Amino acid sequence: METLRDFKYYSFSTQLALCSFVLGTLLFACYFFLPGNDGIIFFGLFFVVFASFFNAIDILHLCYQLLTNPDGKEHIIIKIAIVLSNIPIAFLYFYIIVHSY
Repeated sequence: METLRDFKYYSFSTQLALCSFVLGTLLFACYFFLPGNDGIIFFGLFFVVFASFFNAIDILHLCYQLLTNPDGKEHIIIKIAIVLSNIPIAFLYFYIIVHSY
């Protein structure tokens, strides 16, 4: 439970990646728990576009920080990796949904 209390102390990039993962996973679960509800598919597609846009802006900002802040390179690279880790998860969810339809 300490992790949830410490959420506000995480960097914005980590919070964004974690929220994207949790919301995407909830939508993925709703797809299977509410069969026949096409609204979830459309909302999920909207969420993917919305989350991709904001995650891309965050990655661009982190790349800018990487170029301008030579002292914190390792920390910034870890933040970039955390944000990018959502991409294979999204592809896996997409693959499962397409093959279950």
